[in-house]
Amino acid sequence: MTSGNNHDKATKLLCLPFGLCISLFLGIENGLIGLISFLVGGLWLSPDLDTKSNASKRWGILSLLWMPYRKLIPHRSLFSHGPLIGTSIRLFYIGSIGFLGLSILHPLGLPTPSDGIKILFTNFSAHKAIFSMIIFGLEASTWLHLIQDGDPLPSELFKKSNH
Repeated sequence: MTSGNNHDKATKLLCLPFGLCISLFLGIENGLIGLISFLVGGLWLSPDLDTKSNASKRWGILSLLWMPYRKLIPHRSLFSHGPLIGTSIRLFYIGSIGFLGLSILHPLGLPTPSDGIKILFTNFSAHKAIFSMIIFGLEASTWLHLIQDGDPLPSELFKKSNH
């Protein structure tokens, strides 16, 4: 299993080749989006947000937002380290906090949570390629993390049921 510092080094080292490869096939804009989302995924939205990790420390005072996540999600479980599901849960979690923030700050002039959802879906519909590249970069950084840990598929996937 790789240390947090090694995860960070690999993310920083491989983000540029990742972005360049995407640029070769899908253009420079997609390459830049992929590179940035790969960095964000590896350094701020890491599977290790389920522990007090380098990624959680990067959030500074906002790392407090990840405390419920750490309490609810067991370390290295399918829900934090599972391909696709881990990234999806982290995005859903941070999105939920954003919508809670909209609820609290709406009296100060921010959109309502329902307006926020409408804005999100409108932008997603208008910019599917960009959102897809963001998800691809985030998920690619997760896979780098999982491969470095030596077991890209959590053990829950292989447990036999006792029926």
